[in-house]
Amino acid sequence: LSFSLDHCFFYVFAKMNKRKSVQKKLMAFSGVRKLLLTMVIVVSLKGASALVDPLFGSLNSKRFSAIFNFGDSYSDTGSASATFDRIPYPCGMTFFGKPSGRLCDGRLVIDFLAEKLGLPYLSSYLDAMEAEFKYGANFAVSGSTIKPVDGELYAQAANPLSLDIQLLQFRQFKQRVDELYKQDGTSMLKSRVPKPKVFSKALYTIDIGSNDIILLNDNSQDQAYNLLPELVNYISQAIEKLHQLGARSFLIHNIGPLGCLPNSIENSNSYPEKLDESGCVKFYNEMSQEFNRLLKEKVSELRIKFQDSSLFYVDMFSAKYTLIRDANQYGFTDPLGYCCKDCKKYYIPLWMKHISNTTANYKACNGPSKYVSWDGLHFTEAANHWLANRIFDTSPQATL
Repeated sequence: LSFSLDHCFFYVFAKMNKRKSVQKKLMAFSGVRKLLLTMVIVVSLKGASALVDPLFGSLNSKRFSAIFNFGDSYSDTGSASATFDRIPYPCGMTFFGKPSGRLCDGRLVIDFLAEKLGLPYLSSYLDAMEAEFKYGANFAVSGSTIKPVDGELYAQAANPLSLDIQLLQFRQFKQRVDELYKQDGTSMLKSRVPKPKVFSKALYTIDIGSNDIILLNDNSQDQAYNLLPELVNYISQAIEKLHQLGARSFLIHNIGPLGCLPNSIENSNSYPEKLDESGCVKFYNEMSQEFNRLLKEKVSELRIKFQDSSLFYVDMFSAKYTLIRDANQYGFTDPLGYCCKDCKKYYIPLWMKHISNTTANYKACNGPSKYVSWDGLHFTEAANHWLANRIFDTSPQATL
């Protein structure tokens, strides 16, 4: 995944003539190497190994005036915590110094994206205490799925606020903003919400699907594979609905290597036949990769359909796999370890807990920045920061 300039040239020239030997192609190509220096950025972004499509110019120009995010716990900045039961300390210990509604010791990738765009951190749409939506809103909620939640999914602990509900929340939010600005006179509320014209200039981020893949574990592999196209179609429908509502710029994350998460591996340690040569759970990673393949194809189709829009595909699988595989190289300790051992106690979904008057007292390690995983399922702030830099850095080599 770490490509040099020569790798980029090799990729282009290999495309030109597949029948010639690699050595001859490189030798022939070296003569015009300097002439193609200006093509490096284009090559790196168009190449199959690019972590994100041509996003860097857009981010650098800061043309996005707001972010509207849809997703699960990897980008939830407070929805589940505000709606059900507050996510307790030590979550938030590193950056916020208090519980922040995030399943992390600090900031998430979505927070670092906001920083890179020069925007404030996104307020959760469901958090009444800290509502500030002038620069966007976050509809993501922990435990959410792509597939609409029915009785069966709810019994498997899926959050009822699935992607379709998040879209309904956004539609209502936009409708009420439009109504507000049609009213005569001034209102203090107008200072806390975006102007109607902002919706078409905002970045719409979608980071969801991990819970769907995890819940497929109860199916046979053939059954699971057959269900993946349906999940991708739901995301496609979501993008189409957002486009109808005026969205024109989309950032779509694929699913990371769920089989390499410490929690997945711990649950399968008694079944070595379920692990691959890297020690990761085969089922989860194979499902993630197939889902990602289908999602990338669908994004390509939607680009053709919506030529007035920009759809950016983010390869989170490659970024996270690189981080986990080469953790020591990047200054992290055992990638299969995690900082907050006690945090597993809140793995019981907040929306399925009994109300209790007791205060949780969880303990975490002293140095979360040395860990890739915060709690066995989610990433530390240090890991999220690394991922954000890996994905959104404007340097061509850093994006491969």
